Amino acid sequence: MSTNKGVFKKITTQKLREMKANGEKISMLTAYDYSMATILDRAGIDVLLVGDSASNVMAGNDTTLPITLEHMIWHAQGVVKGVDRALVVVDVPFGSYQGNSSEALRSCIRIMKESGAHAVKMEGGIEIRESIERVIKAGIPVMGHLGLTPQSIYKFGTYTVRAQEEEEAEKLASDAILLQDLGCFSIVLEKIPALLGKQVAASLNIPLIGIGAGPYVDGQVLVMHDLLGITQNFKPRFLRHYADLNGIITGAVENYISDIKSGNFPNADESY
Repeated sequence: MSTNKGVFKKITTQKLREMKANGEKISMLTAYDYSMATILDRAGIDVLLVGDSASNVMAGNDTTLPITLEHMIWHAQGVVKGVDRALVVVDVPFGSYQGNSSEALRSCIRIMKESGAHAVKMEGGIEIRESIERVIKAGIPVMGHLGLTPQSIYKFGTYTVRAQEEEEAEKLASDAILLQDLGCFSIVLEKIPALLGKQVAASLNIPLIGIGAGPYVDGQVLVMHDLLGITQNFKPRFLRHYADLNGIITGAVENYISDIKSGNFPNADESY
């Protein structure tokens, strides 16, 4: 395992733009707590997203909609404390920015002040233009999110690939340019055709981070629980498992239980 202290420079929004310009791919994962953020940061991850996916993997909800602004700030506080190098981005949760730009600004100010995070992420294009514009004008960096936007799942009605039809693809490309023009420093593209991801990435100067958007974008993001094989019932095409922590943790706990039942734990060396 590598360590970042005294070796790596802090990742900033400007650094991400430089990485795109230099053709250097950007790595991004979700994180929800101090301990895991520390591990991911020391491993050299570029961006940590305090995702509203905490609603699913941490709280057991079917969608991201139930998580609140207070929940997101609480998760972000722990993540920020565990980070030396990575850029920490926090999802602005459903219902705390779509209504009007004043509410959006209040929500984002709370996230930045109370958690110490470096940026926020907001889902949508032209529909939330005023909110994004106001937040950026206040000096808060914004990462956009287009394609499959989980906060709008009840509008879509399905988690299928987005922007397969020409009209939706054209809107996505137009929204991406709009987000760049408004001042977003980066955009997440979720579950869209790979060639559309390539087209949009080539049209912009800001980096595009894909999740199910093919290999031609500027970086990739996955939910940490999915990558590490902690979740077992979520197997989309874009997911690659890099570990089977579900099996490892289960085996460790089973051995622990067995040692307790047999009287093997604690032994003499483990007692005072």
